[in-house]
Order: sequence, then C-alpha cells, then structure tokens
Amino acid sequence: MVAHQQLVEELRVGLSQVLRGKGPVIDLALIGIFAGGHVLLEDVPGVGKTTLAKALARVFGVRFTRVQFTPDLLPGDITGSLVLDPEKGTFSFHRGPVFTNILLADEINRASPRTQAALLEAMNESQVTVEGETHPLVAPFFVVATQNPADYQGTYPLPEAQLDRFLVRISIGYPSPQDELAMLFARQTRDPLDELTTLCTQQNLLTIQEAVRNIEVKPLVARYLLAIVEATRSDPELSLGVSPRGSLSFFRAAQAHAFMCDRDYVSPEDVKAIAVATLSHRVGLRDEVRYGGGDGAGIVTRIVSTVRVPT
Repeated sequence: MVAHQQLVEELRVGLSQVLRGKGPVIDLALIGIFAGGHVLLEDVPGVGKTTLAKALARVFGVRFTRVQFTPDLLPGDITGSLVLDPEKGTFSFHRGPVFTNILLADEINRASPRTQAALLEAMNESQVTVEGETHPLVAPFFVVATQNPADYQGTYPLPEAQLDRFLVRISIGYPSPQDELAMLFARQTRDPLDELTTLCTQQNLLTIQEAVRNIEVKPLVARYLLAIVEATRSDPELSLGVSPRGSLSFFRAAQAHAFMCDRDYVSPEDVKAIAVATLSHRVGLRDEVRYGGGDGAGIVTRIVSTVRVPT
C-alpha cells in the first residue's frame, strides 16, 4: 500500500492548493470517490463547492462533464434522447452528458424534481434507460453534486430516495481568516485550478477502489456499524432511519477511511469518524425536532456517542 499512500498524499497536496485549510473536507471527498460512491457538496454559495468538484476532475485522469442545473433543464438534457435523422427517416440515440466518468451536477437542487430524478438510475445502477432501451455507463462513474441550502430562493429539496444515493454529504464552511488571506494573494494573478495536473490515472483509480473493497472488516466491527444504523431506526427524534443501502455505504466509507489512514483493516474509530458524513443526510427528522432547530448531523453524533464501542 506504500505506492497508494504516496498517491493519496499527492492528491491531498494538490487539492489543498485549490481549497486551502480544508484538509478534512478533501479527505471526505476522496473517501467518497475511493469507496465508489457519489459526493454531495452542500453549503452556502461562494465557499468553493464547484471549485472542489472541478479540482477533483482535474487530478483524476478521467472524462469530466459539467451540467448546470436550472429550472428549465429537462431529463433528456442529462440522459440523452432519440433524435430523428430526416434523410434516413430513423431515430438514433444521442448520448447526454451523463455518459462520462465524473459528472458535476452543479446546483442540483435548482432543477425540477422530474429532472433530478433523471439521475436516479444512473447513480444506483450505472446505466440509463431511454425509450425502453438500456445503455450502460463506463466505470468509474461518479456524480459530484453541489447544492445550496434548501431554504434558499429557487431551490427544490432533493427527495429522500436521491439523497440516499450519495455516499457522503460534505459541508465546506467558511475559511479561517488566515486561509482566506492566503487565498486572496494566491488568486491575485492566477487561478490555482489552472495549474492542477492529472495525478491519478483511470487505471490507478480502479486499482485503489479494488484495494478499498479488500480492506478487512471484522464481524465485531461490522456489528458495531449496524448497531449505529439500527439506533437511527428507533430513535424518537427521527421519522426515517438509515436504509440497508445506507448501511452498505457506511461499510464502504469505513473501508475507505481505513485506507486513507494507511491501514488494511477497519477499526471502530473509522466507523465513528465517517458516521456523520455518511448517515446524516439519510435520516428524516420529526417535524417538532426540525422546527425546534435540530439537524441530522447532531442526532447522528448523539447516537454514535451512545452506542457501545466494541473492544
């Protein structure tokens, strides 16, 4: 794993030149990709969500496509559609931007629910069905989506079924005064994004994903992970607990976290470290809790603190 860890460190350094002072955010994004999942970047406008997504596309030597989600975007604008050839009188399928390796769905919650739903099959099954014909997507395939908070004007909240398809949800937050000052001067005459080069080839990425899946998980640790999941399903403050798909995402994310820590086994600390980013967007709050100012991250943090850690 030495070569893998050297590559991970190079990715960290490269991405940190674009998003300063956000090491934990960068690690979570890499965990999502190494685990073979999709990444949701949720925060207020202007904190670097799109910049991070574009930087991820730069450092991985894979095909990248960006779609700006707007209220008038149609499902066919993402998946592709049948187009008539007037000379031959036949229809042929023209592939949409979803046929890529990394799809940046920028401001995904500005599009209508119908258009958002166009990504459901692609995110879960790596395929697209148009007019009854199924078209497979090429591996690796990731959606890196950005969204503004749901209470911002002109947004449509993502439904639970779509949130459940994102392996991790990441909030970037404002930079520290020192990092923001460094950012001002770093961007005074150039854009650090333009200087990013490919650090990880497509084959290297597939090799890392395979290595992550081979990270050992002891039954005792897996039971601890499931105890946390089960606690979300019976918590009095939650109306919706984590699904079995969420359990699998939690499992994969814990493996990827162990990989990032240069270990070939998952420890309870890996499970605890990744719980909020993996589970908080998969739980539903009761109305009284939501109106009282509660949030999924706080409840998941409380649950993790109450579940007994195995020794």
